[in-house]
Amino acid sequence: MRKSVLIAAAVVSLAALGGCAKTVKAPFDPGVCWAVELPAEGTKDEVRFNRLSENEPQVETCAAKLEAMRIRFLRLGGNKREIVGAYQGKFIFIDRGGVSLAQTLDGVKFFALARTGDGRLAVPATIERAPAVPEAPALPAKN
Repeated sequence: MRKSVLIAAAVVSLAALGGCAKTVKAPFDPGVCWAVELPAEGTKDEVRFNRLSENEPQVETCAAKLEAMRIRFLRLGGNKREIVGAYQGKFIFIDRGGVSLAQTLDGVKFFALARTGDGRLAVPATIERAPAVPEAPALPAKN
């Protein structure tokens, strides 16, 4: 009996400690695009938000600014191919697949923009792809 009470108390205390974990929230400044600097593995640094641009009308233009920043850094010799940004309370993730959005850094990501064949970003519905199987030629009509 005493052992089960101790186990239950340990489970409750671990659950309470897990609920106290600090979640990072993206800034909600209207129209401001942020570049997010994540801490290195194993360090106690905090997530930093660096103002990239202001007066951005929508999340897609913020993603375009982040993509331009990523390309400039790569041209200068950088090697960081994946970057994180923030816009009006949402996190923006840019990688080789395209752009994804999430409410939190560790949350579920929603696909927003895809990469075209030449590497540009576009709305997924606007990308036309060639059919995987070529269409069969039409057969001549029989008389």
